[in-house]
Amino acid sequence: MDFSAVAVDRGRELAAARGVTVDWRVADVTAYRPVPNSYDLVLISYLHLPAPEFAGVLAAAKSALRPGGTLVVVGHDLANLAGGIGGPQDPDVLLTPESVVDGLAGLRVQRAETTRRPVPATDGGTVDALDTVVVATRPAD
Repeated sequence: MDFSAVAVDRGRELAAARGVTVDWRVADVTAYRPVPNSYDLVLISYLHLPAPEFAGVLAAAKSALRPGGTLVVVGHDLANLAGGIGGPQDPDVLLTPESVVDGLAGLRVQRAETTRRPVPATDGGTVDALDTVVVATRPAD
């Protein structure tokens, strides 16, 4: 899901080229409510919202998981402001592993960390961006 029809169209093209089936939707993620207990995998990727809005999206994502399903959250980490490159410069929309995990009550957290992601630099080398990565599963009933 993305609010951009252009992004969704690009995703559809890439998925089709790779023979992958994906249910693509254009929608406002802050208003969308997925069918509960319907997905084996939910990915929240580089979604940067103020904390109350992000908490609502995270709650909807949790409710969408089937028992045994996995939630993956990846986004620019707050530490990226001082120790990384790129991403939003507003600390109020950046993630930390702890802030994401705080919204995952009832899930089994398997990974919660700040990780380095190499980004191409203008000199041909790379520089690091710092990302929050959280992986959690809904216990099987």
